[in-house]
Amino acid sequence: MPSAEIITIGTELLLGETADTNTRFIARMLRGLGIDLFRVTTIGDNTERIAQAIREAMMRAEIVITTGGLGPTVDDPTRQAVAQAVGVELEYRPELWEQIAARVTRYGRTPTENQKRQAYIPEGAIAIENPVGIAPAFIAENGHNAIISLPGVPREMETLLTQAVIPYLQKRYNLHEIIKIRTLHTGGVEEAWIDEQIGDLEALTNPTVGLSAHSGIIDIRITAKAGGEAEADRMLGEIEADIRARLRRVIYGADDDTLEAVTLRALAERGWTLTCLESGLDGALTERLARVKNPAFLGGSGRKFPPEALEQALEEVRREAQSSVALGITLSVTEEQQAVTILLVTPQGKDERHLTYGGHPRNAPRWATNMGLDALRRRALGISD
Repeated sequence: MPSAEIITIGTELLLGETADTNTRFIARMLRGLGIDLFRVTTIGDNTERIAQAIREAMMRAEIVITTGGLGPTVDDPTRQAVAQAVGVELEYRPELWEQIAARVTRYGRTPTENQKRQAYIPEGAIAIENPVGIAPAFIAENGHNAIISLPGVPREMETLLTQAVIPYLQKRYNLHEIIKIRTLHTGGVEEAWIDEQIGDLEALTNPTVGLSAHSGIIDIRITAKAGGEAEADRMLGEIEADIRARLRRVIYGADDDTLEAVTLRALAERGWTLTCLESGLDGALTERLARVKNPAFLGGSGRKFPPEALEQALEEVRREAQSSVALGITLSVTEEQQAVTILLVTPQGKDERHLTYGGHPRNAPRWATNMGLDALRRRALGISD
C-alpha cells in the first residue's frame, strides 16, 4: 500500500494570512483510498526550498501532493520546483494555453502574456485540465513516485482531486483497500481514566485506537484498514462493542453527535423542557443549546452573579420559563483557581457540584459547559456517577 505526503506552498500560509483548509480535505480523500499519510509540510514561495522538500518527500513516500504556487506570477514557483526535483525542464503545452485563454475570455477578460507561464509544465508530465479555474494541474511521474501538483484555491483543488487525481491513483497503485474511522465521544472523565480502561486496545495495529482530549470531552478514534467497506465495518464494530462494554456510562455519542444535541434529545424523550442560566461563560452554554433547534430548550440567559446566588437566580428563571428542568453554571476565575459551580434542578430534585479547572483560562468556559451538559445528560438518562 503506497504512502503519501502533502506539501502546501505559499508564503501567505507561513505568515498566517491564509488558513490551510486543503490538507484536511486531501487527507480525508487519501484515507478513503487506504493510503497512509505520514507527513505534511508547508513551504514558502521559494523554488529551491520547494524542490528540496519534494526530493526529500519522494525518498519517504510514493505519492507527493502539492497545493498552491500554480498562478501566473513570478512568485508562483511550483512548476519550476517540480521540474528541478525530478531533473527535467519545463515544456510549453499549446493545448493548455488554448484552454487558459478560452477560460479567461469566458470571464470577459483578455488573456495576458504572463498567463502563458501556466501553460508550462515539467517535461513528460500528465496535464490535468482545470474546468473550474484558470491554472492547469499536472502529475510528474518519476519511477515509482508521482508528484501531483494542484491549485491552492480550495474549490479548484477539490474538483481536480476528486475528478482526476483519485481515479489516477486507483489505477496506478491498484488501490483496493479502504480506511474507515469511527469516533466515540465521552464526557465527564479524564483522559488518563479512559487510558486505564482501554489501554490494551490502544496497542492494536489494525484496527488502531487513539485518544484525543477536548476540554472535558475525550474522543476515542477507531481506525480500520480493510479490503472493502463491509470488512472495515466489521472490524470497527467489534472494537466499538468492546469499548462500549467497558465505558457504558461515559460514552454519549459517535461521529457527528454533539453533547448538546444528545442531551436535549434525552430530555425530550422524557418530556422535560429546559432553561439555563450562566455566569462567566460568555454565552457558550446558551449558544450551543440554541444551535440544536430542539423544542425542549426554552431559552437561556447570562449575567454576572456570585456562585452563592446561583440557586435563587436559577429558580427564578425556571419559574419564569415554566420549564421542568433548569441548568445553571457559574465560572469564577481568580489568581488561585478557576472554580465552577453546576446546579441541576429537575423533577427528581436538585444536584449541585463544585469543580476546579486547571487548564488555560480561555478553555475554561467550554470545559465548564461540557461538564454541565454531561451532568444533565446523565440525569436525564438515569445514569448514576
